Amino acid sequence: PQATEDLEKLKSEQGHTGNQMAELAGIAGNNQWRKYTGGAAPRAMSQQMLFYIAAQLTLTEDELTQIVAKMTEIGVQIK
Repeated sequence: PQATEDLEKLKSEQGHTGNQMAELAGIAGNNQWRKYTGGAAPRAMSQQMLFYIAAQLTLTEDELTQIVAKMTEIGVQIK
């Protein structure tokens, strides 16, 4: 798993708040984000969550739209 320092570095490089990073990770908010970046025993972030963050930071809006369309085609109902 990544080091908490790596997640803090990413947050700093993006210039994001904890809430913005939580949104990028698909979690509830800053309190959840801090569970991965601080405290006595921070959680390890799953590879799926890291992939989700990386995809959002790398893919274009069009590419993300294509992925959502494929998910819908497969049967996912997106709200």
